[in-house]
Amino acid sequence: MKVGLLYSRIRKDEKLLLTELRERGHEVEKIDVRKEQFNIAEPPESFDGVDLVVDRCLATSRSLYTTQFLDAYDVPVVNSAETADVCADKVKNSLALERAGVPTPNTEVAYTVDSAMETIEEFGYPCVLKPVVGSWGRLMAKVETPSAAEAILEHKATLGHYQHKVFYVQEFVEKPGRDIRVLAADGEPIAAETRSSDHWLTNASKGGEVAEFELDDRARELVAAASDAVGGGLLGVDLMETGSDYTVHEVNHTVEFKALNDAVDVDVPARVVDWLESKAEQAAETETTV
Repeated sequence: MKVGLLYSRIRKDEKLLLTELRERGHEVEKIDVRKEQFNIAEPPESFDGVDLVVDRCLATSRSLYTTQFLDAYDVPVVNSAETADVCADKVKNSLALERAGVPTPNTEVAYTVDSAMETIEEFGYPCVLKPVVGSWGRLMAKVETPSAAEAILEHKATLGHYQHKVFYVQEFVEKPGRDIRVLAADGEPIAAETRSSDHWLTNASKGGEVAEFELDDRARELVAAASDAVGGGLLGVDLMETGSDYTVHEVNHTVEFKALNDAVDVDVPARVVDWLESKAEQAAETETTV
């Protein structure tokens, strides 16, 4: 199998994947998207002969456009352009989960400061303001007072990019000091971890402590449903415990797993490569039947 690895920076996650792929004898073409030019008709030479491309782009914009080009070239890529498009945008993410009947925090979108304030007052304090595009918990705010809401909204309204003027307001979910990250391949869990912190943001990137988590049947059901809702692929499904149930607050498409790999007994890179091999086989079978 010849694998193309899209990247802009090789992190520990990519090193784990590269090591596993090479140890199995697979050929790997590392493709630094910063050095490529994508023609609307002809793919770059870097993609010649690849059986499968793995999107590990750090920048969301590069991920979204590159996967669309690969789709146009008929080059198999994981995750798909459709999945990337849904997961990269929190509005589309929430709509997909709601449409599929997956429990997810109540969310409203407003386009002006006044209408956003109305939503915040209706939700009550605290509530959460999030950027529609972003990761690692950046630019998220727990809004606890009207004065804080007004200041944050005014600040967002003056920022240059139009996305900051899309006010994504979400109910604040009381969680037991942790959330749950599940790495899943087409809805099948590979491993799961809790991310715990005294801060309301429990992301590992924000310093949250990670520990292995044993999924129950309900959590597995929601992971599969959330994966289907966004189009499937190698995904990070984030859940919060809500008493006797869970709520899925986000599905991530270029998921990191280095902290997970350190926290669990599962060989995460090996399981990911198992899945990549199966996807390459499926792509080859599809090509021969066309």
